[in-house]
Amino acid sequence: MSKQISAKEAAELISDGATLGIGGFIGTGVAEEIHLEVEKRFTETGKPENLTLLYAAGIGDGKEKGLNHYAHEGLVKKVIGGHWGLAPKLQPLVAANKIEAYNLPQGVISQMMRDSAAGKPRTITHVGLGTFVDPDVDGGKLNDVTTENIVEKISLDGSQYLAYKTQKINIAILKGTEADELGNISFGKEPLTLEVLSIAMNAKNNGGLVIVQVERMVKNGTIDPKLVKIPGILVDYVVVVENIENHMQTFGTQYNEAFVRSDIVVKKESKVYPLNERKVIARRAAMLLSSDKKVLNYGIGVPEVIAEVLREEGQEEGFIPTIEPGAVGGTPAGGLDFGCTVAPQAIIDQPYMFDFYDGGGIDAAFLGLAQCDEQGNINVSKFGPKIAGCGGFINITQNAGELAFCGTFTAGGLKVNAQNGQLQILQEGKAKKFIKSVEQITFSGNVARENAKKVLYITERAVFELRPEGLTLTEIAPGIDIGKDILDQMDFTPIIAEELKTMDERIFMDEPMGLNFENEKKTEAFTLQYA
Repeated sequence: MSKQISAKEAAELISDGATLGIGGFIGTGVAEEIHLEVEKRFTETGKPENLTLLYAAGIGDGKEKGLNHYAHEGLVKKVIGGHWGLAPKLQPLVAANKIEAYNLPQGVISQMMRDSAAGKPRTITHVGLGTFVDPDVDGGKLNDVTTENIVEKISLDGSQYLAYKTQKINIAILKGTEADELGNISFGKEPLTLEVLSIAMNAKNNGGLVIVQVERMVKNGTIDPKLVKIPGILVDYVVVVENIENHMQTFGTQYNEAFVRSDIVVKKESKVYPLNERKVIARRAAMLLSSDKKVLNYGIGVPEVIAEVLREEGQEEGFIPTIEPGAVGGTPAGGLDFGCTVAPQAIIDQPYMFDFYDGGGIDAAFLGLAQCDEQGNINVSKFGPKIAGCGGFINITQNAGELAFCGTFTAGGLKVNAQNGQLQILQEGKAKKFIKSVEQITFSGNVARENAKKVLYITERAVFELRPEGLTLTEIAPGIDIGKDILDQMDFTPIIAEELKTMDERIFMDEPMGLNFENEKKTEAFTLQYA
């Protein structure tokens, strides 16, 4: 029978040098009260010391919560994570070489949890080849003090793969909704199941402890067995939260019933998205869609606006969005609710969503564009001391049939005017995005060319395509001067297509473009990725 303890007692169970398997996606599934008590214990006693943190997705609010509680010198020795941007307090420790730090693909880590539970020594996949996690590049290492190689390159059947060393968990820290007297954990109010079962099995099968924070205890037999996501045979301790503010559904919402029900009617927005640079890019990207493929993944930033364009064009009903942590269908939420969906059709475990992605389930993907170089490489993961992390970016970009990276041509103060079918640059951005060499390779243009993958780079003033001969300028916006507005704003000279085209003038007009995918079968469907 599982033992109910307090969050303080849970923190006291963590021994020096332990590896913690931490569940969560931003704020969803985060056992915040336990993490608070771990930090409090360390600041008061100096214990525990030299922990290793293992997690798949970004966990935090970008300020104080989640993994930010562990940002103390001496508390943590090593971090292996899929995304770092939401835990900015950890980043100075990386920059100062105070901790060992790895950034690996989100999907790989979620699958690694499962593989370690099954006693497998390695997670073998093609995901990461040619990127900064490839051992021929950085092996996922983020600083000089990180020296252990946990990623190897191997050859199987004449093809190259990466073998990621699986990690054994000593203590799993997870979150659910209810626990019965036997420790069976329900997820009735949880909008995502993530990789909680894999983390729990990993810890249990490797001789570790499983601690789950819940809202309340209930009697045996009162939980529908189909709602039990962590069986009691895996659970050692249950923490019933004392402060409900430490048990929010997300870090943005205490509880929204619409995140866990499919019978919610979503009120349609009537306002029109303003005609700015983001909408211009989203419109050009939306023109790549077709009606013969339905599954999409809306991305944060510019890719999010594609959904607005589809709504304005009356075409949103023709597509089903997915989000990499496991939600299918419905209307994806943003901000600190990101990862959740209003009225989802289904919620599956995160490792299985990445199985679908890695196996080629995505026809194409729309992703963010932060830096691009002359090889067609993209960096969205590291900028000087700022570590954003790759998240699911690598999994999706390497496995989608087609890619479209979407972002403004320059950054920092860019102002444009789109009117009457023309684009005018009112104020140029201070920072160039098209540079000679990216700081970190999150997407490898060379690997994409080797795999004959179709890749587009869509901005408000130009469209590029990755061709065998190199990065090629294929379209420019009407009203744009190719020399002053494009070539002078790049650190390298791209190939210019002989058939250089002008972007469709409908993109730069106030009225709807008149998209109708029922009558257009010209391209594969795209997936829109949160970056």
